[in-house]
Formats: sequence, structure tokens, C-alpha cells
Amino acid sequence: MEILEYNRQAAYDYARKWAFGRNPKYYDFSRIGGDCTNFASQCIYAGAGVMNFTPTFGWFYKSADDRTPSWTGVEYLYNFLVNNKEAGPFAEEVPLNKLEVGDIVQLGRRTGDFYHSPVVVSVSRGRILVAAHSYDAFNKPLSSYVYEQARGIHILGVRQ
Repeated sequence: MEILEYNRQAAYDYARKWAFGRNPKYYDFSRIGGDCTNFASQCIYAGAGVMNFTPTFGWFYKSADDRTPSWTGVEYLYNFLVNNKEAGPFAEEVPLNKLEVGDIVQLGRRTGDFYHSPVVVSVSRGRILVAAHSYDAFNKPLSSYVYEQARGIHILGVRQ
């Protein structure tokens, strides 16, 4: 299986274009649980260009009714990215200071319940800026969010 480079610039460009809007190719889940991980997946897909069409445990979106849990669910996206050995993007959990543009931060409670998946759009001198949906944002300081814990998801590459 060929390993491709993750296109961080394409993920950034997508985040910039759609942070305050909705791509009509994708359903807007804002009113039914939130759109943050759907938006994160769209950004990752812009940088990866490869979906994983494995039913249930893969990572794909065909329609609001034909998608994997990992496309829109915070924990499911994490589990897919850090455990994926097949087609599509793959990642590792890293400290926040190891994140790059196009990576994902997941915010959670002390209990280990993670609930938000902003996309990293800038890292400069330890300051992380993100883009997100649900509460739409672009170039928002990660430090302005209220959370009890955060985990970084660094995308290593894409399998084709």
C-alpha cells in the first residue's frame, strides 16, 4: 500500500474557505449534535484525498445517511486515525507542542469524555490557532477555549 504525504496546505485552505460557511456537498450537523468533527473530517479529507470505505470502522462520507461514525463522532475519529492500518489518513496522539497545521486538537473533560475537534490552522511560538464549526471560528486561539484536557492528533500520512 502506497503512503502519500498529507497536504497540510490543502487542509488549511479548506478550513479557511469553509470555517464560516457550509460546503453544500456535506450535511450540516449543527442542529443535531454539532458539526465540529464533520468539519474536521472535511479538512482532513481536503489534505488526504483518500477515504476508507470499510463499513462501520472506516472513515467516509457519501451522504448524511451513508457515512461512518468516525466522520462525525469525536471519539470515533480519534480511534480511526490512531489505529488505521488501511486506506486513508493515519495519525498518532502527540503533546500539543508537536502539532502542525492540518492536525486536530480534541478537547475534553477530566473524565476522559472528549467533545470538540478543532483543526489547527497556525502554530507560532507555542501559540495554537484553530478553525472549527458548531461555534464557527478561524484563527481562534486554542487558549480561549474552556476545557479540562486536550489531546493532539498529528496526521502522519495517507495510505492509498
